[in-house]
Amino acid sequence: MPNWLLLVMPLLAGSMLTLQAGINGLVARTLPGVLAASLVSFSVGGAALLLLAWVNRDLPTWLALREMSWWQWGGGLLGALFIATAAFCGPRIGAVLFMALVLAGQLGMALLLDHNGWAGFRESPITVGKAAGLVLIVSGVWLIRRG
Repeated sequence: MPNWLLLVMPLLAGSMLTLQAGINGLVARTLPGVLAASLVSFSVGGAALLLLAWVNRDLPTWLALREMSWWQWGGGLLGALFIATAAFCGPRIGAVLFMALVLAGQLGMALLLDHNGWAGFRESPITVGKAAGLVLIVSGVWLIRRG
């Protein structure tokens, strides 16, 4: 895979998060609420992934699923929490502030995960430049909130 594609893919995925938050907020207005919207979002995504995994012959075996640690199942729960939070908060605070806060949270957690080599990430100590980047993101959140 070309290196440039490894940079473009997360950029596009990040931009889709903003669109997804808006769509899920609209779905929450149509359905009984945020949890119903999150359920629809996860159901559609789950069905699409099931189909893709089936077509690519990439379905997990029961043995592989049983070998997973209890905490590895948490990824799906964290995704559900994000979807519900986006559907609830996004329409109330706006796309720019919502995504700036998401970015600050992501970068803060990324620094912690990389520094400690947790959750399968390679160990990469926090540097002054990385910490400064987080400070700039948090400053951006403050400026967006203020403006």
